[in-house]
Amino acid sequence: MLQNRPDKSKLPSRHVTEGPERAPHRSYFYAMDITEEQIAQPFVGVATCWNEAAPCNIALNWQAQSAKAGVLSANGTPREFTTITVTDGIAMGHEGMRSSLASRDAIADTVELTMRGHCYDALVGLAGCDKSLPGMMMAMVRLNVPSVFMYGGTILPGKVPEGADVPEEFAKRDLTVQDMFEAVGKYQSGELSDAALAVLERVACPSAGACGGQFTANTMACVSEAIGLALLNSSGMPAPYEGRKEYGEASGKAVMTLLEKNIRARDVVTRKALENAARVVACTGGSTNAGLHLPAIAHEAGIDFDLFDVCDIFKDTPYFVDMKPGGQFVAKDLFEVGGVPVVMKELQKAGLLHEDCLTASGETMGEALEKIQGDADGRVIHTVANPITKTGGVVGLRGNLAPEGAIVKVAGMTEEQQVFSGPARVFECEEDAFAAVKARTYEEGEVIVIRNEGPKGGPGMREMLATTSALSGQGMGKKVALITDGRFSGATRGFCVGHVGPEAAVAGPIGLLQNGDVITINAITGELSVALSDDELAARREAWKGPRETIYASGVLWKYAQLVGEARYGAVTHPGAAKEKHVYADL
Repeated sequence: MLQNRPDKSKLPSRHVTEGPERAPHRSYFYAMDITEEQIAQPFVGVATCWNEAAPCNIALNWQAQSAKAGVLSANGTPREFTTITVTDGIAMGHEGMRSSLASRDAIADTVELTMRGHCYDALVGLAGCDKSLPGMMMAMVRLNVPSVFMYGGTILPGKVPEGADVPEEFAKRDLTVQDMFEAVGKYQSGELSDAALAVLERVACPSAGACGGQFTANTMACVSEAIGLALLNSSGMPAPYEGRKEYGEASGKAVMTLLEKNIRARDVVTRKALENAARVVACTGGSTNAGLHLPAIAHEAGIDFDLFDVCDIFKDTPYFVDMKPGGQFVAKDLFEVGGVPVVMKELQKAGLLHEDCLTASGETMGEALEKIQGDADGRVIHTVANPITKTGGVVGLRGNLAPEGAIVKVAGMTEEQQVFSGPARVFECEEDAFAAVKARTYEEGEVIVIRNEGPKGGPGMREMLATTSALSGQGMGKKVALITDGRFSGATRGFCVGHVGPEAAVAGPIGLLQNGDVITINAITGELSVALSDDELAARREAWKGPRETIYASGVLWKYAQLVGEARYGAVTHPGAAKEKHVYADL
């Protein structure tokens, strides 16, 4: 028998490894060539969202092996498992998008179930696509075990081959999948040939990795560092770079340090850490989806931090990192000038960063940043003293059309472009709106309204990238506005307002609009209103005939619609830490 066995008396894995009554369990471990020494060590779940659905996830399996090696080298026993991913780029623009947001909560649920079922003591989680990042972080905070997050990395930018017959605007710039969605709009308007479209689709996404701009995946990757769950600079390196192996090994070692010090996920994810994360989203012009995911992560920790809290931080944070879709550069460019740590050092200079928050290294944020060399380059990362704009790239809105809030991305827009007033053109779903855009049966100056796409009403709170990209491709992105109770992709640009709440399915004001109602959007003052009196809105609500019937009467989307809450609080599906009666790690 093993001498001097490690003390596992307070670790979950004792339930499957310790004592004579666990001999059947240990026989399973021996069947997998786990040694007696390894059985006696802490068990660390190494969870990935690997699949072959899209390039975002394809590199996660080999990176997981490096994380496992790091755990092994620090006297832990890694146990690899996988969970699902729904990749937005594939799901976009059709019924598949209803599965996207629901997948975030399914990821958190399945990671929780796997950890609980097998009694793992700590977690290293690897994710690559939009919803898998917050889903994995939600699981970490829910379980409250020592946890380290690792992003799978960004895709490399695409390049048009020299001499290819494509419009100059595509030939000269780095390409991302955003350009492909906008290319569809140009194709529909006759500005792009079949041959040019065929060239672009073959070169826009040249490697493994998640979408290259400051879209949702890269936004939430930046969040993982800023919130403290990931090692500094671990999110920046592109997916194909072999150097990611070193970050995997370091992440595996780091989780063992956290386990030794009993630093758990909720010790890291505090109110201050969430504020740091929101700052980084704002200053990088990140995805509006952060306004959904940060409250959901907070919910898992029992912290009150809703859309309005996020937007208050966005409002007084300078925007100084010039990233697509509102700006010029891609995630690879940000990595090459120092990445998220250099961005946070700029926030430090303005007193906009809480330095006493714990991080995945076991150090405070201030201590970790002291080791970071490099300064703002003035091109990708401007200085905080000389920002692109003085307020954040994402803005919260409120008014009689959105009593529970809404959100809009204004990165790259002038102040003049941030105010819009016009008559509503109402569509009952995204498909109807996309068909109208494709046929150009809308008018300049209108506010396109897409409703019944909220968390319950969709169900699933779909993203509208196909529609918004078609508008941009037609050159109408700045000539119309769009509002929805659904979501927008992190790649969306133009004056597009999402997360309008309450949603249409619960008789929110967006569900009461009629064609011609005059809507005002003012991102400077934070207003989203309709020129209707309270009495008129009340009369329309009285006449409302109930939510639109959907085809989802059973299955996971039916279940999701029954459970999901308001977008303001993260569209969560369970009561959260505020209602829990136990913590998994203490059972």
